[in-house]
Amino acid sequence: MAVLRHSCGIVGMFAAYDVVPSLHRALLVIQHRGQESAGLSVFDGDEILTARGDGLVSVALTKNKVAGLSGKCGIGHVRYSTTGSKSLVNAQPLTVETAQGTVAVAHNGDITNFVNLKKSYLECGWSFLTSSDSEIIAKILSKYLARLNDPVEAIRCTMSELDGAYSLVIMVRNRVFGVRDPYGFRPLCIGKANDATMVVSESAALTTLNLDFVRDVAPGEIIEITDNCIVSHVTNTNLSPAHCVFEWVYFARPESIIDGGEVYDVRKRIGATLAREAPADADLVISVPDSGRAHAIGYSLESGIPYEEGFMKNRFADRTFILPDQKMREDAVSTKMNPIKSTVNGKRIIVVDDSIVRGTTLVKLIRSLKSAGVKEVHVRVGYPPVIAPCYYGVDMKSRSQLIAYNHSVEEIRQIMDANSLAYISISGLVDAIGLPKNSLCLACVNSKYPTKISGETFRR
Repeated sequence: MAVLRHSCGIVGMFAAYDVVPSLHRALLVIQHRGQESAGLSVFDGDEILTARGDGLVSVALTKNKVAGLSGKCGIGHVRYSTTGSKSLVNAQPLTVETAQGTVAVAHNGDITNFVNLKKSYLECGWSFLTSSDSEIIAKILSKYLARLNDPVEAIRCTMSELDGAYSLVIMVRNRVFGVRDPYGFRPLCIGKANDATMVVSESAALTTLNLDFVRDVAPGEIIEITDNCIVSHVTNTNLSPAHCVFEWVYFARPESIIDGGEVYDVRKRIGATLAREAPADADLVISVPDSGRAHAIGYSLESGIPYEEGFMKNRFADRTFILPDQKMREDAVSTKMNPIKSTVNGKRIIVVDDSIVRGTTLVKLIRSLKSAGVKEVHVRVGYPPVIAPCYYGVDMKSRSQLIAYNHSVEEIRQIMDANSLAYISISGLVDAIGLPKNSLCLACVNSKYPTKISGETFRR
C-alpha cells in the first residue's frame, strides 16, 4: 500500500444542458486523485462563475455553494498539493481576467521549470497570488491571449514555455479545451454522448455519467469540445511518450482505461508475473486493500494458492497517501484496517502489495498479522523498488523518504520482519502494462528521467 500523495484530478464538459450536476458527479468519481480541495467553474452565458472549497467534494461543493452556478460548459478540479501549500487560495480552478475575458484553468501534474519561470516573471514585474505552479500556466496563457487573440495558438505558445507534467482543462469564456503535455505523463481521456462531451482524468467518470469512451487525449494534443463535436489540434509529436507507470499500479481506479490498458486487467497481470518470478510455499494469498487486491487475485490465479480477504478495511478512513505527515499516516493504519483472525490464524500467508515507498505502513500490517497468529508472512510487491524522486506530480521528492534507496531487499525484509520479500522486475512490470518501455516513465525505479532535471540522469 503506497503512502503517496498525488496531484489532482480534472474534468471539463460541454453539453446541451446544465453541466453543474454532471461535473459534481465526475469529481466525486475521481475524488481519490485529490482530497484537499475541490472546485468548479461554469460559463453562465455572460461570465465565468466559480465555487471552490477545502476538503472533499461533498464538503467543498455543497448544494448551497453551487446553487447560483448554472451553464452549458464548465470545468472542475480535485486537488492534492505537490507544488504550493494547502491554503484555499491554491484551490482550483484558477481564474484570471484576460484580453479574451475570464479564463479558468485546472491542472494535474507538476511543472518542473516552475521555479525558474516564476523568478523570471517576477523580475519582469509580474505578481502572483498563489504558491501553486498552476497559476503560472494561467498567467502565461493570458499573456499569449492578449498577443494572439486565438486561444488555440495561445495554448500552444504556453505549452512551449512549460516543462514537466501537465494535463489541463481550460475554459475561455464559452470554449472548453483539454490539453495533455507532450510526454503524456498524466492521463486525460474523452467521452461523448449525443448531447454532451467530456474530458476527464479517468474513464471511470464517463461510465458513471453514461458517456461513451472515445479515446485518450494524445500526448501534446489540444482538444476543443462542444456538445456535438471534438476538434483536435496536434502540437509537438517528436518526443517519446512518458506515461506514468504508477497510474496503472496504484493511482487510477481499477475500472479506468489508461492509455489503452484497463487498470484492473494490468494489475492482475502484474500479480501473475509476480507469481512466476517470485513463488512462495504458502496456504493463502491476501492483499493489502484496496489497491493491492487485483495484484493478489492475479498472483492467486497464477500460483493456484487460494485468495481470501485477510484484512477488514474501514471504508470511512482516508487513503493514507493523502494525509499530510508521516505520523498521521502511521497512526491511520490501525484505524484503517485490521486482520481477520479467523482467516489468517495459523496460516502461511503471501501478502501482495501494490508498492513499497517508505515501508512504514507494511511494517505495522505485518506486525498485526503476526499478532493474529500468522505462522509465516511472505511479501510480494507489484512495483520494483522505488529508488529515485518523482518530479512529475507524485509527492516523493526526496530520496530520504525512500526505503529502497538506503536499504537492500534483504535489509528491507529484516526491517519488516517478513519471512521473505520480493519485488516484480522492471521488465515484468513493463510486459504487464503492455506498452513499449520507451513510452513509459520509470524514473522512480531506474533513475532515468524523460525530461532534463538538474542533478539527475536524462533518459536518452
